[in-house]
Amino acid sequence: MNMYDIIYKKREGGKLDKEEIEYFVKGYTDGSIPDYQAAAFLMAIFLKEMDREETFQLTTAMKNSGDIVDLSPIQGIKVDKHSTGGVGDKTTLIVGPVAAAAGVPIAKMSGRGLGFSGGTVDKMESIPGFKTALEPQVFIDLVNKIGLSIIGQTAHVAPADKKIYALRDVTATVENLSLITSSIMSKKLASGSDAIILDVKCGEGAFMENIKDACLLGELMVEIGKDDGKETAAVITDMNQPLGKAVGNSLEVIEAIETLKGKGPDDITELSLTLASMMIQIGGKAKNLEEGRRMAEEAISGGAALEKLRLFIEGQGGNSAVINNYKLFPQAKYNVEVPLDTLMRSDTGGDCHIEKELPNVYVTEINAKIIGMASQHSGAGRATKEDVVDLSAGIYLHKKVGDAVRQGELLAVVYSNDKAKAIKGAEEAKKAFSFHEEMSPKRDLIKKIIWAEKQ
Repeated sequence: MNMYDIIYKKREGGKLDKEEIEYFVKGYTDGSIPDYQAAAFLMAIFLKEMDREETFQLTTAMKNSGDIVDLSPIQGIKVDKHSTGGVGDKTTLIVGPVAAAAGVPIAKMSGRGLGFSGGTVDKMESIPGFKTALEPQVFIDLVNKIGLSIIGQTAHVAPADKKIYALRDVTATVENLSLITSSIMSKKLASGSDAIILDVKCGEGAFMENIKDACLLGELMVEIGKDDGKETAAVITDMNQPLGKAVGNSLEVIEAIETLKGKGPDDITELSLTLASMMIQIGGKAKNLEEGRRMAEEAISGGAALEKLRLFIEGQGGNSAVINNYKLFPQAKYNVEVPLDTLMRSDTGGDCHIEKELPNVYVTEINAKIIGMASQHSGAGRATKEDVVDLSAGIYLHKKVGDAVRQGELLAVVYSNDKAKAIKGAEEAKKAFSFHEEMSPKRDLIKKIIWAEKQ
């Protein structure tokens, strides 16, 4: 067996067997297969595609390229949740405590962000004293004791993915369903949970911009999870505007706390309740989604989820006083307001030209990608892995799609410890908003739920 023949076979549209796929993953991970052959192979996959069986074998080989986390000492059905990425997505910090309050053990490994804002690990580290690097036994003990722990992703889980993704990123081979699926699911399956809930975003601020591609990705990931013996489900959700009102790190943690107090924005509350109800059902604590929803709502309204958050913060060395004192979070030195500029309508009749000021308009669009880039440029995100995240930076939206707004009213505020970055972020954020005299039809936040029970 040699790499030339494997590349040629896939280039001609042939189906690869388990041994050929394992040969590639092992050889590229240990360095015996050079970048130029790996790049050619990835492009062949990109152009000729893989079927479900090939995708499963690729995922399995990548999963087995490193450590498989053993969570068997943790009692109960362990449930993991993964989002394909979005702007303002802080659901992990909400659904983790909610599901744990319902009796579902959450032992999650998360990464740092590259792009619009920090990842879940970065967000949690905005809590003073919070530690995301824990010894494995401490991690397990915390989950058994309080039902929840979230730590940083270890480099020893699916190392093949790290190397393959880096090559995909520079060879224009990212946007392929099989390659995306194997990248996400190899890490999820190696992380040791018994069941997985996937939040697949679609829209302007998402990796998958249209619902058709998002559904195909969700369905394939669910099937791969099923093939691995994991109960898996996916929810397709809208990302045409930022989720919630806060985009950043400490800003998003504060909004997560507010949501657990029952005072969060409607969209982040609705998505969090949907995800939590799925986690509660798949974790064996509810017979159906309706019962899971009731349990999730009660965990918030009764204060049990907020108490789980407090125990979670304290268990990982953080100062839980932040729950009631947001001034303990990192504070930005500068903030720049983004107001609604003058809106005028021209009425022309004959030789007359009259400018009439509009009394109010409605926000019809907030381009999530533009807001995400504005947040990154404020200092909240990373352009490269070496960049240092400003945990206080980000954007807070004072208006969402469907809101009425008058001239001079505040649309958003950009926060940063660098004045120039705050100004730049504000200039960019302004471009994200679109308006009309009439309110636009409401978009569905939850597009589709995809289930597949384990074999």
